[in-house]
Amino acid sequence: MRALSEQVVMITGATDGLGKALAKALAWKGTALILHGRNPDKGRSTVDALVQETGNKNIIYYNADMANLGEVRALAAKLLSAHQQLDLLINNAGIGPAGGGGRRQMSQDGYELRFAVNYLAPFLLTDLLLPLLQQTEGSRVVMVASGLQEPLDFEDLMLDAAYTGRRAYGQSKLALVMLAMTLSHRLRDAGIRINSVHPASLMDTTLVRESNSRPRSSISEGVDAVLFVATSPEVADISGAFFDGKRQARAHDQAYDENARKMLFTISSKLAGL
Repeated sequence: MRALSEQVVMITGATDGLGKALAKALAWKGTALILHGRNPDKGRSTVDALVQETGNKNIIYYNADMANLGEVRALAAKLLSAHQQLDLLINNAGIGPAGGGGRRQMSQDGYELRFAVNYLAPFLLTDLLLPLLQQTEGSRVVMVASGLQEPLDFEDLMLDAAYTGRRAYGQSKLALVMLAMTLSHRLRDAGIRINSVHPASLMDTTLVRESNSRPRSSISEGVDAVLFVATSPEVADISGAFFDGKRQARAHDQAYDENARKMLFTISSKLAGL
């Protein structure tokens, strides 16, 4: 493994909460950072603050709305054109169970919003960035999942019939866990390690506060967990695992259903236009 000061790391959803804290922790280590967000003003201020505080000038920001798969494609195209190395992709961007006044929301592509942002966007981005990850020895992908996991109903994947914000969020996070497992098998000969992690329960983030939940853990706990899965030598040879904090754990039973994983991957490929 390269030292973190020699690595290039991309973090999605890096202008707030866990993503911003991860960026700060890695900036202090001299890591070259590719940060993503959907608000250009917040993006610029995040980069400026990190450079000023840590002295790390090797930080760049890209803007894209993860609710629009066209913007995800454009983001990937820019990255492939501008960069020759990507050691680590942390798929962190997401939206929580609250929002929309409890009503079902849709992405710009016509998909249930939480499934689109929390799952389809990282599904597509990871696929499009595979050429960059494959040419970087020892590269890793980390899916920031959750302990809240709801089973996928393939007859009602967009939750037309039975929507709740909790269910939408939970199934999108289980889908991420299943994706990590699927990709770990598909890419086992490419040398890319792909895992998912539940960072911590109810961290003190905007996402948690918007859901009217009382924070139970700190963002620093989540940062430690994600960086363990993302950078620890102890995880260097592990792929397709689900971590609860720093320990391997069992995900929802559906994650271990090979047929369900294959079905999800096939449907996702069609929805994402692959």
